[in-house]
Amino acid sequence: MLLALTRSVSPAMAHCELTHLARVPIDPAVAASQHRGYERALEQLGCRVQHVAPAPGLPDSVFVEDTAVVLDEVAVIARPGAESRRAEVDAVADALGRYRPLVTIQAPGTLDGGDVLRVGRSLYVGQSGRTNDEGIEQLRRHAARHGYEVRPVRPTGCLHLKTAVTAVSEHGVLLNPEWIAPALFDEFQVMTVDPAEPFAANVVRVGRALLTAAAFPRTRRIMEERGLEVHVVDVSELAKAEGAVTCCSILLEA
Repeated sequence: MLLALTRSVSPAMAHCELTHLARVPIDPAVAASQHRGYERALEQLGCRVQHVAPAPGLPDSVFVEDTAVVLDEVAVIARPGAESRRAEVDAVADALGRYRPLVTIQAPGTLDGGDVLRVGRSLYVGQSGRTNDEGIEQLRRHAARHGYEVRPVRPTGCLHLKTAVTAVSEHGVLLNPEWIAPALFDEFQVMTVDPAEPFAANVVRVGRALLTAAAFPRTRRIMEERGLEVHVVDVSELAKAEGAVTCCSILLEA
């Protein structure tokens, strides 16, 4: 069964970390309603949703993806690049410990899960403002024991690697060529987002289905014209906190 770990929206979300977006008012109640819709969409796609313990005092805690990298054999507990987010990790580790052996990223390494894109046995890792070389090297050591290859890549102009590129199939990726070089993924079938929708490259893959934000209808059409099954969810309030659809869950076979 595919399990989706999620965590509720914090009432303090308006105080979230921001790097590339200007701060605008965020309504936590609207964000929470959208998050519940996101969870329902995952359930409709066949996931069993499990809630991590709420963290009302941690503004970014809904973005659970950044706290861990889950492989088939092990869960790598991250050390987020933003110091304010490191308190999010323990409760996620407690939840994941039921399903995987745990290993951890240690100081001075930093690693955000949103910087790690798995395609097959390859882990593309963004060298971003949140993930440093030491964190990548520690991930490499943990992953190599289980036969994964770690490939550092450098996105520009966005928060995380998965803001710029995500997998849409075993052999295909969707990316924004302004933020990540398509040549880095030349072994895959590459689709590019509509230029008017730079944030549209972030999609959740659930089996053969894809979950994308309602804000990107042009890119949705591009995917559908390629024969992909695309489902839509509204995450517009979450997006004000630099969140996207991958950020709000950790998917794993359980």
